[in-house]
Amino acid sequence: MELSRRFDGKKFMWDGETYPDAVQAQQTAGRYDADGFRTQLVSEEGKYFVFTRREIKETVVEAQPQ
Repeated sequence: MELSRRFDGKKFMWDGETYPDAVQAQQTAGRYDADGFRTQLVSEEGKYFVFTRREIKETVVEAQPQ
């Protein structure tokens, strides 16, 4: 499995786990969703994979000391 894939032009990273069924993959994706990630489920050859992406919502810039 490749480490990243693009969905709708956005890069998602594989979470590194292989799930034996859709239910387990969906439960894991739900936990990622609750933590603020966007998720995509992929099914290949009877195995399931979860890809995640976290959108940056705010950038904090600290002032440099002079």
